[in-house]
Amino acid sequence: MVNEYNIALILKVFPGLVVAGTIVLSSPLHVQANILSSIAGMFVSNTDAAAPESNGNSQTMPILQAAINSDPNPFKGSEDIALVAGSALISENGPAGASATNATVDKTSSDTISVYTVRDGDTLSAIASMFNISANTIMWANDLKSKTLKIGQQLVILPINGVKHVVVKGETLSSIAKKYKGDMQDIREFNNLGATAVLSIGDEIIIPEGEVSIDVPASAVSQTARAIAKLPLYDGYYTRPVIGGVRTQGVHGHNGIDVGLKVGSPVYASAGGTVILSKSSGYNGGYGQYIIISHPNGTQTVYGHLSQNFVSVGTKVVQGQNIGLSGNTGRSTGPHIHFEIRGARNPF
Repeated sequence: MVNEYNIALILKVFPGLVVAGTIVLSSPLHVQANILSSIAGMFVSNTDAAAPESNGNSQTMPILQAAINSDPNPFKGSEDIALVAGSALISENGPAGASATNATVDKTSSDTISVYTVRDGDTLSAIASMFNISANTIMWANDLKSKTLKIGQQLVILPINGVKHVVVKGETLSSIAKKYKGDMQDIREFNNLGATAVLSIGDEIIIPEGEVSIDVPASAVSQTARAIAKLPLYDGYYTRPVIGGVRTQGVHGHNGIDVGLKVGSPVYASAGGTVILSKSSGYNGGYGQYIIISHPNGTQTVYGHLSQNFVSVGTKVVQGQNIGLSGNTGRSTGPHIHFEIRGARNPF
């Protein structure tokens, strides 16, 4: 601890600090404390300075590897969609006036994709609780067929927005998927429903990325627009990830766009950064083969539905570097690339 005795002792041993003291005293208080504490630390014994060590699994230790996302909920309020009366999503692309009487929304508070390494003692439910998502979200995003985990296994923590629907008389999986513009395969995989599964009245199912639109006042829509506008705009920071092609869908989902172009077209890094994920096979929550790059400004870019990946986890890339080829993998109705910017507005 820095007290009057320590300060006097420091100035006696280091008289030259009298001059530096003028700088210290003119600095913010926390800077003064840091400087004096650092010097006073030389007079503290190793026994006094030692800190107790802690042991435990992911519930008592830092939970992320490679400092990809130190807070499971870092972007509170930054999503590009909004809740209406706590029960529905406003969707720019959804049909206007759709009823939402038997639907609610499961909405995560983080917009950042993370990579988690399984530790001894971890369970799927415990990891899901850490990130405020469901266990099914983790299983769906990682193509898991069981809840058994292995130490050292890497899991993609994919924030997902979904509509929770309560089945009523006469509904089928097909009619529910159509109602919320969902994908049949996604719904089956997310809810662990087999090909022959039959829905019963009262069953609750999640439609991943389902869209619900209701009649809302113009003020609510303007609030959504303002929420989108609050995302930072890094003018000129990103470049278009492909050359040519036609934008087939505007901003949707997690701040993404779709660009239709033939399979095998080059895909380029929109900005420089580090590859934190490179999936070269699997459905992967609909992304198919995809790449995620983390950028120095704290954002991430996602490149989905690829046919080939040219980079691996840990690769440092520069803006404009060819990182893969476009494709038609995952949830895709035709050759295209799905491009997202997480944590900033998408200028494309």
